[in-house]
Amino acid sequence: MEFAELSWMDVEDYLQRDDRVILPVGTTEQHGYLSLLTDVRIPMALANAASVRTQALVAPPLNFGVSPYFMDFPGTLSLSEATFHQVVYELVMDLVEHGFRRILILNGHSGNTRPPQLDSLQDEVDGLRIVWYEWYNAPAAEAFMAREGLPLEHANWCEAFPFTRVGALPQGEKKRVNLPFDATAETARALLGDGSFGGPYQAPDETMARLFDTLLADVLDVMESM
Repeated sequence: MEFAELSWMDVEDYLQRDDRVILPVGTTEQHGYLSLLTDVRIPMALANAASVRTQALVAPPLNFGVSPYFMDFPGTLSLSEATFHQVVYELVMDLVEHGFRRILILNGHSGNTRPPQLDSLQDEVDGLRIVWYEWYNAPAAEAFMAREGLPLEHANWCEAFPFTRVGALPQGEKKRVNLPFDATAETARALLGDGSFGGPYQAPDETMARLFDTLLADVLDVMESM
């Protein structure tokens, strides 16, 4: 269940019987031919699917993250790392104040890092459990990529779910682009061209469905262990 479907009274009632909440975070940035909100739509889809299975609440997603290197691509909106950390920390603080004690943060963007303030908060509040989960770094995802023989890269097949596509995708593959870690936004635009880091632009819908089911099973396992 999403907060958009509930009143404050519904949340108060929920907290009488459960203390779990899922907080999706991502960013608004270029994803080649995919949605600017790809890094939000993927964790949000996982959160909603997990909620159907577990009845855990899903908080509104944080649509903005750390993406300065893509600022030469129109539509990208970026926060500084310090601002991102502070916003996530304050959102989690609010959830804790209301009584949530098992908080799963589903992060969809590799430029976002876990706020260090969360560690001290977890130590200070009895019974508080905060889990930071990144689907693209999860062993389950890595094993899936290896089995399929498909590399994971930014804005390639692995992010091209039906719900992240906003138009027709190119056929075939793009040669991998090695973007320097400290690349400026101008350099990133010049090297990347359409924004993809390379590899196949898309995979069959059956492959994407299996990937999603693999990720969902992993998220459910994480929630079970919280």
